[in-house]
Amino acid sequence: MTLTTNKFKKEFKKVFESLHASNIKDSSSEQQYAALANFIKFYSSDNWNRTNQLYVDEQVKQVYYFSMEFLPGRMLKSNLLNLGILDTVRDGIAEMGLDFDAIVKSEVDPALGNGGLGRLASCFMDSIASLAIPGNGNGIRYRYGLFQQRFVDGYQVELPDNWLRNGNIWEVRKENKAVMIRFGGEVYLKEDGENKLRPIYSNTQNILAVPYDTGMIGYENDVVNNLRLWSAEIPPEEEINFKTSAEREVVNQITEVLYPDDSNYEGQLLRLRQEYFFTSAGIQSIIRFFKKQQLPWSEFPNKIAIHVNDTHPALCIPELMRILLDEEGLSWEKAWDITKKSISYTNHTIMQEAMEKWPVHMVQELIPRIYQIIEAINQRHIDKKIPLYGEELTYRTTIISDGNIKMANLAIIGSHSVNGVAQLHTDILKEEILHDFYEMYPSKFNNKTNGITQRRWLHLANEKLTQLIDAKIGKEWKTSPAELRQFKAYSKDEETLNLLSDIKLENKKRFAAYAKEKYAIELDPIALFDVQIKRLHAYKRQLLNALHILDRYLKIKDDPKLELQPRVFIFGAKAAPSYIYAKQIIKFINALAELVNNDPDVGNKIKIVFVENYGVSLAELIIPAADISEQISLAGKEASGTSNMKLMLNGALTMATLDGANIEIKDLVGEDNIFLFGMTNDEVNRMNREGHYSSKTVLKNNPRLNRILECLINGTIPDIEVEGRVIYDSLVQYNDEYYVLQDFESFVAAQERADILYQDKPLWNQKALINIASSGPFSADFTIMRYAEEIWNVKERPTKDKVFLKGNQPV
Repeated sequence: MTLTTNKFKKEFKKVFESLHASNIKDSSSEQQYAALANFIKFYSSDNWNRTNQLYVDEQVKQVYYFSMEFLPGRMLKSNLLNLGILDTVRDGIAEMGLDFDAIVKSEVDPALGNGGLGRLASCFMDSIASLAIPGNGNGIRYRYGLFQQRFVDGYQVELPDNWLRNGNIWEVRKENKAVMIRFGGEVYLKEDGENKLRPIYSNTQNILAVPYDTGMIGYENDVVNNLRLWSAEIPPEEEINFKTSAEREVVNQITEVLYPDDSNYEGQLLRLRQEYFFTSAGIQSIIRFFKKQQLPWSEFPNKIAIHVNDTHPALCIPELMRILLDEEGLSWEKAWDITKKSISYTNHTIMQEAMEKWPVHMVQELIPRIYQIIEAINQRHIDKKIPLYGEELTYRTTIISDGNIKMANLAIIGSHSVNGVAQLHTDILKEEILHDFYEMYPSKFNNKTNGITQRRWLHLANEKLTQLIDAKIGKEWKTSPAELRQFKAYSKDEETLNLLSDIKLENKKRFAAYAKEKYAIELDPIALFDVQIKRLHAYKRQLLNALHILDRYLKIKDDPKLELQPRVFIFGAKAAPSYIYAKQIIKFINALAELVNNDPDVGNKIKIVFVENYGVSLAELIIPAADISEQISLAGKEASGTSNMKLMLNGALTMATLDGANIEIKDLVGEDNIFLFGMTNDEVNRMNREGHYSSKTVLKNNPRLNRILECLINGTIPDIEVEGRVIYDSLVQYNDEYYVLQDFESFVAAQERADILYQDKPLWNQKALINIASSGPFSADFTIMRYAEEIWNVKERPTKDKVFLKGNQPV
């Protein structure tokens, strides 16, 4: 039955009064949010139940997506959109005299991810449901998110992200689905009388994993899938074994915080506990569900697809083996065949230091049975591969070496598919980083370029632009993103370009109002808004961006009357708490902002806004306001990137190295509609091989660059004596690991091209429109279709007489 505005108001009032026993007119926006979220939950509950029951009744194959991070953003408005009742509810709220935007902002934005990895997982959950693919998420219910970032005197300070302070309305606790996780103790194998070895455990610490389920609502298709996050608790029957607060705290820590500091042994041990905790809980839950179907074990890969998102859940492999061997009594050969056919793995990094590895003794002590199984997998790999590939190649691919367990090696050996997340990334994996494995398993490797969901990053974040596209090409693009290409027909239509420009200006004014209220910075919305929003890491080269800003500042100081295209530089980034160098770069940028923003010679020619606590909701504010998208990582270092796709979708022009998905953006929009600069991956590799790079020589031959770097250490920028010296030394004394100085001139030249182009607003708007119209292939819906068809072997299910994306492949 269609929800009318009047019916909504009646039902909403009823829910509110049942929750709060008070008059809605005297309520806070937080109370109104609680009532509205509960209304949505009730409204969608039948679909959630029917979806689950349909999957059981028809014994369909289901996907289980394991990820250490899920970064969902606020869910209220997204759920309303996907249910098809956003406008109805918004109108009803307005008719009741309430502030819909205030209600939306009352929802906590949980920081259950560090950036791209977690946001990708949430985009994928949205697409899986919207494509009516039977799918589930599996992760950790962190008591605290990543951290609340605050700047104190320009320094990053980390505060607890207590996102559960007022509970989480969207989740449902399923204590009846809890499972037990064993840590520590001793384990040995003993014959059971049937010529089989069975593990005998003693002195283990048993932890209860309790699931909290959240409905993942598909876009206007009646599908509600499931995201299951696990919380660690003391089993009630074992309370007596946890006598002290310290012993109890060990349990609480498992699901207390995302990414504990792993710069010491205790932090590494906690991280490993977290990884085994949620993988074991998830695998046990899957096994329990499969057994209820009373199918032979040979059917397991035909009914279950387990996807490992990065190496954090790679312990799915030995855990599934453990259960099949120890609890279900399968032979090693049968268990291994099932495991490999069921599990697939996405690699998200090119950087060796980011490839997880754990000390052997740590794994032996914490999860001894799992270590025994990993050791057996490793030995069988050696025994099988030496006759085929020889000792040298085989030992380069072992899981255990140099006293460590290499999780990427485990993930590759124990899965049937290994994918990269952009074509360049996949090529680098095959040709360089994982070349030995590619020689052994060429058919396992494939590419699945990342994608984003237009529903959040355009429909919700930029409603006026969505309405413009609807008016020009109709609404089919909302379920067939390839249809966005039709918008390109308006790239020379003056009326459309003017409307596009007006929408961008309105979005810039919205961000300017935020900056004024939050930071007391006056921004000119006519200025070019230059945006770099991503995790703070040296390879992402926020430093290159900052040095370019410093160069502009020095030009103005030399000639205050200089005509220079006014720019607003917007940064959003968190640095890992133990990543000191990244935090020093944050301090440098904030000190530069303090200098530039308050210099009367500069005026509105340069403004810098470094937003605190960057997250999904801030991204929804910043991205629609962006004119330039800074994607300036050193070529060959960024696996894919997704902010590049979100910004492109909203009409920003990309300032890019040929790295990650930037290459595919370039191919789609054409070189005339993107600003390219810097070395290619091949050039970087050649420079690395030859070892001839000298940052000191670059400086010696470039007085302008030398002067810029001197500002780091000569007092030009106040209050960075320590940070300036460290950054200077990293570039000069330690030879500029990420070639910031080498790419500087090319970067500045590209920025100057952008300045000139921005003067021609019709041409700029034309290029912005072409970017929007070319962004369809970066839909997460397309990405998930490829995963479903080429890796998981699952099919989307028609619902409401609708099948999504049929016949609409990206072009």
